[in-house]
Amino acid sequence: MILLDIGTWWTAKDLLEQVFWAFALPFSGILVVLLITTFLGVDGALDSDLDSGIDQDAGAGFQFFTVKNLIGFFTIFGWVGVGCYQMGLGAGASIAIAILSGLVMMVAMASLFYFMSRLVEDGTFRVKEAIGKIGEIYLPVPAGSKGIGKVQFTAKGGVREMQAVTNDTENLTTGTLVTITDIVDGNILLVTRR
Repeated sequence: MILLDIGTWWTAKDLLEQVFWAFALPFSGILVVLLITTFLGVDGALDSDLDSGIDQDAGAGFQFFTVKNLIGFFTIFGWVGVGCYQMGLGAGASIAIAILSGLVMMVAMASLFYFMSRLVEDGTFRVKEAIGKIGEIYLPVPAGSKGIGKVQFTAKGGVREMQAVTNDTENLTTGTLVTITDIVDGNILLVTRR
C-alpha cells in the first residue's frame, strides 16, 4: 500500500520536480552517512584514498572540488530546488536559485574544512625549535667543546634528550641548568650555563 502511494506521489510530479527529488533524497542519505562516519572517525580511509595526491607537508589548502563538497552541493541543490518549485517559482528561477545555493554550500564547506585543517598542530620536533629553551644537563658536558654530553629539555609537549657541547670554561655537571644557544654539526646543541 505504501509503495503504491509513493508511486502515485512520484507520477503526480512533473519532470523538473522529479529531477530535484532525485538529487535531494539519495544525496541526503549519503550526506547523513558521511556525517555519521566523520563524527565516529571512520571516514579516514575515504579521506586518505581521495586526498592521496596532496602533499602532506604543504597541507590541503583551500579545496573547492572535493567529494564531500559535491555531495553537499547536490543535497542543497535538490532540496532548494524542491522548495522553490513547490513555492510556485518558475523552472528557470528554481534551477538558478538551487545552483546558487549549492555553490554557497560548497564555499561554506570548503572554508570550514580549510579553517579546521589550520587548527591542527604538527607534533614533529625540529632541532631549530630547541634554541632558546632551558634545559638540564643529563650527562656531564666537558668545558671548551672538548667532548659531548647530554641535555634534557621540554619541547612540543615532551621531554627531549639530545647531545650537547659547551664553550663555557667550566664543565657542566649533571643537574646544571643551561640555555640552548645554537646547533652545531646538524643535531648537537650548544649550551651555556644559565
